[in-house]
Amino acid sequence: MSRRANYGHRCKACMMHMSLCICALIPRLETRTRLVLVMHKAELRKPTNTGHIATLALTNSATVVRGREGEPEDEVTWPEGTEPVLLFPHEGAEPLTARDRPVTLIVPDGNWRQASKVRARVPGLRDVRCATLPLGPPTEYRLRLETHPAGLATIEAIARAFGILEGPEVQAALEGIFRTMVERTLWIRGSIPTDAVKGGIPEGVDKHDPRSGREKVRP
Repeated sequence: MSRRANYGHRCKACMMHMSLCICALIPRLETRTRLVLVMHKAELRKPTNTGHIATLALTNSATVVRGREGEPEDEVTWPEGTEPVLLFPHEGAEPLTARDRPVTLIVPDGNWRQASKVRARVPGLRDVRCATLPLGPPTEYRLRLETHPAGLATIEAIARAFGILEGPEVQAALEGIFRTMVERTLWIRGSIPTDAVKGGIPEGVDKHDPRSGREKVRP
């Protein structure tokens, strides 16, 4: 099945196969911190993208798409009274810490090369202070090859940042839905058995059919 045809079998919100949709499991998290996801256009229709899952969970969030050929980059803005912080380890970046003022956390979404260009190419970000995450466990993302040794899935980086800015409950909620998304995707690829999917498989879905690219469903 072609990628274009396969797209028609996916949920338009979470991008999972319809029978494995995780939308009902995504928490709705109200936070003081605002998330602005700066997504590269190449990520828009990728089912392995995780940044959009974070925006579905965080009610105080927005997405800016960049990299569209022949179109100017949209400017990133933030509400008055909030402190903008760009989450990327540019030179001079400081460790992310809890703030007294509300924060607008700006997170690039794309591969490492695409993310590294956001500050210079997106209007409004050149002078925004950059922050880095403390060292933590290695990524649990198993859907793409990670080319950077400290690389994380976008939602993992967001979860750890919100753990600092908002608390461990928000981090745990984001990491939980991330694991469900990863495990269901690995299952439909035939990479892990059903009992390895901690988030469970919806009733009626049987197993992956590698010939068609679609899951079988029990009658």
